[in-house]
Amino acid sequence: MEHSEFLPGALRPPAPLCPDDLGDAQALVAEVGWNQTERDWRMFLELGRVQAIRTDAGRVIATAATLPYGGFGWISMVLVTATWRRRGLASQLLRGAIDELCGAGLVPVLDATPAGREVYRTLGFADTWGFARLVRPAISAIHNPASVVDDVEVRPITDAMWPEICAYDTTAFGSERSRLLTCLRGRMPAAELVALRGGRLAGFLLGREGCIATQLGPLVAEDAATARALLAQGLAAITGPVFVDLVDSKTAIRAFVEAQGFAFTRPLTRMVHGRASAFDDGTRTFAVVGPEFG
Repeated sequence: MEHSEFLPGALRPPAPLCPDDLGDAQALVAEVGWNQTERDWRMFLELGRVQAIRTDAGRVIATAATLPYGGFGWISMVLVTATWRRRGLASQLLRGAIDELCGAGLVPVLDATPAGREVYRTLGFADTWGFARLVRPAISAIHNPASVVDDVEVRPITDAMWPEICAYDTTAFGSERSRLLTCLRGRMPAAELVALRGGRLAGFLLGREGCIATQLGPLVAEDAATARALLAQGLAAITGPVFVDLVDSKTAIRAFVEAQGFAFTRPLTRMVHGRASAFDDGTRTFAVVGPEFG
């Protein structure tokens, strides 16, 4: 960002982000080194809402996104350009997001870094479960899939399977989110995979491109063997850097991805507002879409 355009001065009150603002919004992502693309911002505009604070000149210098699901809603993309940090803008937008979701009868949910976790606790959020971001750097060539369990068949997702996959995801995520999943389809075709065991749906994987790396997730499966089969097939087709946000309890899959060259980068905690239990099915959720979407 050109800091001269963001020097302290008068600010406009928060107002919805518009398509014309996406250049400024993406500059905020680039400033902090996050992975989201303009296409991700457009998903928020289509499926949820982004509140933005602008300078008097109309430049966006802070954002916060909300994404409603059934019974709960996501908060993410709380960003403030460096010149305007420590002035209460993030807290203002965060409180506005909480009020917006609570006012709609939805429980706010978010994924927190260790530093953010302490702040969110003071606002009424409680821990549910943790996950870790693991990163594999770029590799020189595509490899054959690692050995997987013989009775798991992994194949590309088809339109005929899609309604069943969305229904399966609903029971694991705790809410229907087929519109979000549909927005993800086509963004990383090599990772759009379904697992079958005995002809029955046993799991699925999606992915999307990012500014820094391919993000694999959600990964939802009946068991670790199925999750491993899906990941092995998806990873076999990607040579660039890869992120996977893996649930802490999935230790067998953690060992598998580390053997594929992944390394831990940071912990995150899923937190809910005003209650102590998660909405997700912790048994079948192996990797999340990402902190921005859930």
